[in-house]
Amino acid sequence: MSRLRSVLTMGMVPASTDVGLLVLRLWLGLSMAVLHGWGKLGRLSADPIMFADPFGLGPGPSLMMAAAAEFIAALLVVIGLGTRWAALALAINMGTAFVAAHGATLSGEQSGELAFVYLAAFVVIFCAGAGKYSVDARLR
Repeated sequence: MSRLRSVLTMGMVPASTDVGLLVLRLWLGLSMAVLHGWGKLGRLSADPIMFADPFGLGPGPSLMMAAAAEFIAALLVVIGLGTRWAALALAINMGTAFVAAHGATLSGEQSGELAFVYLAAFVVIFCAGAGKYSVDARLR
């Protein structure tokens, strides 16, 4: 019975919240920076800038804030520096994208499913912090 329990609970694999947070930070942060932030940085030099303006600041400042969150804050999440602040910026950015750009829809045309999943993951990082394998942990 204990062997079955061990197999069902994967007892042979050591549990480590810190390793899990490291994997989550690397996976999400790098995918956000490379797949989303890098492209937005390139769009900053476009003339005219075409971007959503959910806060009424203008397309340029809105794109700049989104690019900063999706590239700079994402890289901060990767290295684990100011992780909770960076994750908060990314969660706000993804929440705004989900509601303003995708109309809070999870399926169909213009689905915001990816923004919604990123939002959930960055909220987890915000709540949990960076973990042991981070610059934040070294600074403590």
